[in-house]
Amino acid sequence: TDEIKEEKKIQKHKSLPKVSGGWELEVHGTEAKLVRKIAGERITVTFNINNSIPPSADDETQEEQKPDEQEPDLTSTPNFVVEVIKDDTKQTLVLDCHYPEDEVGHEGEEESDIFTIREVSFQPTGESDWKDTNYTLNTDSLDWALYDHLMDFLADRGVDNTFADELIELSTALEHQEYIKFLEDLKSFVKCQ
Repeated sequence: TDEIKEEKKIQKHKSLPKVSGGWELEVHGTEAKLVRKIAGERITVTFNINNSIPPSADDETQEEQKPDEQEPDLTSTPNFVVEVIKDDTKQTLVLDCHYPEDEVGHEGEEESDIFTIREVSFQPTGESDWKDTNYTLNTDSLDWALYDHLMDFLADRGVDNTFADELIELSTALEHQEYIKFLEDLKSFVKCQ
């Protein structure tokens, strides 16, 4: 009960923050989808908040923490999948993106991307299950110029550092909201015997 009160007190957003650029939000439990339509294309960004809070690197410092010290803010940095669907094709370009653990929170490094593309593939449009038989390109082996073109391709569609920052804010708010709901459900579940 105290935990629920405490979490509600530190909750930054009573309602989920908006993502700028005309993105529409759909939320189904822990999964969220942002959808945007531009010039004959439909762009969707899907992410799940489960396991999206990286383990804290300073576990030892928590033991030394004084009781009245503020705990560090937990930030949700989920992997996210960008799908670009052109109206006149039967293929969807799928880009699997993530926030590298060492990049989050390094402000001041201009021109540095806060997210990276991990994999790229084409999938049949309209298929909910992706096929493992479709070629998937791991970007580790990709020519850097082509990788930059893919990042520019995403930026032209509104998936850039600003978007990635706003996605972190949205994901963190959603994760916190679901955590509070979980605590409330747990409390009423344990109570009812």
